[in-house]
Amino acid sequence: MDSRTVALIRTTFKAVAAEDGGPEKLARSFYAILFTEHPFVRDFFPAALDSQRDRLVKAIAYVVDRLEEPDQLLPFLAQLGRDHRKYGVSTEHYAAVGKSLHAALRAYAGTELWTDEVERAWNEAIGVIAETMMRAADQEDTPPYWTGTVVEHRTVLHNLVVVRLQLDQAMSYAAGQYVSVQIPARPRMWRYLSPAIPANANGEIEFHIRGVSGGWVSPAMVGRTAVGDRWLLGSPLGGLGVPRNTRRKLLMIGCGTGIAPLRAQLLAMTRRRSNPKVHLFVSGHHPCDLYDLETLSNLATANRWLTVVPVTESDENPWWNYDSGDPDPEWPGLEPRRTGQIGKVVAGYGPWTDHDVQIVGPPSMVQTTKFRLMSAGLTTHNIRHDPLF
Repeated sequence: MDSRTVALIRTTFKAVAAEDGGPEKLARSFYAILFTEHPFVRDFFPAALDSQRDRLVKAIAYVVDRLEEPDQLLPFLAQLGRDHRKYGVSTEHYAAVGKSLHAALRAYAGTELWTDEVERAWNEAIGVIAETMMRAADQEDTPPYWTGTVVEHRTVLHNLVVVRLQLDQAMSYAAGQYVSVQIPARPRMWRYLSPAIPANANGEIEFHIRGVSGGWVSPAMVGRTAVGDRWLLGSPLGGLGVPRNTRRKLLMIGCGTGIAPLRAQLLAMTRRRSNPKVHLFVSGHHPCDLYDLETLSNLATANRWLTVVPVTESDENPWWNYDSGDPDPEWPGLEPRRTGQIGKVVAGYGPWTDHDVQIVGPPSMVQTTKFRLMSAGLTTHNIRHDPLF
């Protein structure tokens, strides 16, 4: 794709996104056109499309931002193609999606902005996206999805659980990646979760799940999951991970259950002969939100390359936390807990200009922390976070 084509695509998308409610309106229009013109596609989607629309806009924005970075874009599209095999999609479905996205963009751009040249640019972009995803799916020899049985469902906080599954077939994934998950209580509603342990030949996998108020799936995972339930898992996604033999120091920042993919990476790193220095900040609103400090304490005590700093916005636990013990128990190997907003605390701890950075947590936390670090001198090239979270 040449620079002129990329510029036309970005200009069009930014013009649509700049309108009041533009991204949401674009997503609504896309699905309305898709289901009207191609009704056979509707069965692939859940009844409620709120999360689906949000992921669509994020994915398009990610693609548009990286049209000139094929080393990042093409692997991302290939992963999506492998993951979409779980739906049983075919060439016909990709064609339907491409036509509907094209029609939605044209409708919102208007006749003045949507010229013949813009139309050719978007046709080329949509063609590259579809071709890359289909080719990756066709070349993949792993299952379209994995099945597993819940063997443990442990409540950690009133809205947070640890779920362990035994997969029928072991899944190969890189520590730090995430997978889409479907539970029996919410058919066709796939949610992304990050394994909290590295992949293993026994097919054991662990997830840390917080129930989101008003959510469709996570409250069911927390409150309605039982031992013996059968879950479905899609192909692994994401690009977080620590390359072997790297000498670059690493800064990890995790909020809430965002500790899971970072924890998995740390566990994987303990199997290596040597590692770079790692500085981990783990955060939450209250001290009780730092639910995995025991594991992190054991890791920091056993591995001198790891420094762990707990951070909370409040010094006290909430009223609903029934543990009346000390909110700051002594954990060997950990730095004293800091109080404050995570991005501000981390930025004040630096400089981090000689570190590679990973940030995992709610989107607002990721963006705020990223901006704080950039203001402190870090470049976006050294900061990584997953695009669909």
